[in-house]
Amino acid sequence: MILSATTTGEGPDVVLLHGLFGAGRNLGVIARGLAPYFRVTALDLRNHGVSGHAPDMRYATMAADVAVTMAALGIPRAAVIGHSMGGKTAMMLALRHPALVARLVVLDIAPLAYDHEYDGFIAAMRGLALAPDLTRQGADAALSDAVPDPALRGFLLHNLILGAAPHWRLGLEEIAAAMDDLVGWPDDTPSSYDGGASYDGGASYDGGASYDGGALFLRGETSAYVPAAARTAIERWFPNATIETIAGTGHWLHAEKPAAVVEALLSFLRDDTAHS
Repeated sequence: MILSATTTGEGPDVVLLHGLFGAGRNLGVIARGLAPYFRVTALDLRNHGVSGHAPDMRYATMAADVAVTMAALGIPRAAVIGHSMGGKTAMMLALRHPALVARLVVLDIAPLAYDHEYDGFIAAMRGLALAPDLTRQGADAALSDAVPDPALRGFLLHNLILGAAPHWRLGLEEIAAAMDDLVGWPDDTPSSYDGGASYDGGASYDGGASYDGGALFLRGETSAYVPAAARTAIERWFPNATIETIAGTGHWLHAEKPAAVVEALLSFLRDDTAHS
């Protein structure tokens, strides 16, 4: 699938991949911070933003989307930065297509399978009565029981398009059906990846058992997504990885401490001694 893309800046290529329920624009603070030095392309992953909808959301499939989109945009190689779901997609791209990934940055996620609590959120979103007179305030009130955090509700409601024909721009049905794949990781969920030498969606597998390029894993200090035990899994797949912590942040570290995150990214991406 060719993904929707927004590009800003000039210089070496950087590709941004957002997290679950997000869109490329959610990483705008990173794009703005890097644009003076890089050509930054933010993608909407499948079933998100204004990209197309399709049922298969295995990370191999989404990495193939990124690969064909880079080719369509004339990006032969890029530093790839991904948050959460986008981080797993970026990891898979590096493992399957290492020639495309100059450097890898993963924001607050690890190559692990996770538990999740998204079923209630998705059910509430799917159950919202999408009438022409629906208002943002009405939608917010309707989701408040299932999604008590106002900031999270606001984040989800960015995906609601109001008007004569209100609709969710998210592929909610596809996301709901694919949740096991999305919270999983192929090493922990063999059913999502057959381990073979090729991907049946048409993108050949040219990588090995690990990605040997430079990799930076940035974790939020108060987040549980990258615990100390994750180091073993990270080093297995990404032996040259560095793990750094952004103080005073949780899972949304780029929103909570944008200046610190951009500083860490610039230090890594502009370091000529880092692996490439």
